[in-house]
Amino acid sequence: MKILQHIPSFLKNKYLLTATGFTVWILFFDARDFITSHFRERNELLKLEQSIKYYQQQIATTKEQLQQLKTNPVVLEKYAREKYLMKRDNEDLFRIKEDQPVENH
Repeated sequence: MKILQHIPSFLKNKYLLTATGFTVWILFFDARDFITSHFRERNELLKLEQSIKYYQQQIATTKEQLQQLKTNPVVLEKYAREKYLMKRDNEDLFRIKEDQPVENH
């Protein structure tokens, strides 16, 4: 019992020990601990910034294509033929369906 007499009284307080243990657990050992969640959120932020750049490039490309469709009749005709299978009155249109390779198991 002489060992317990040398320990300061605030370290014997069960509420302080519980709060300290809980804080240590949350900061370092929990699945959503402070350190891991910080790096996880940082990675997520970097991925989202890359997505923003990708979609901004896609928007610029689409705007350029739209401008070409509005101003260039040759591009408009090509687009209509490829996407909507349109044809001229004096033409016949043939579609060739490619077989998909069979996977061997």
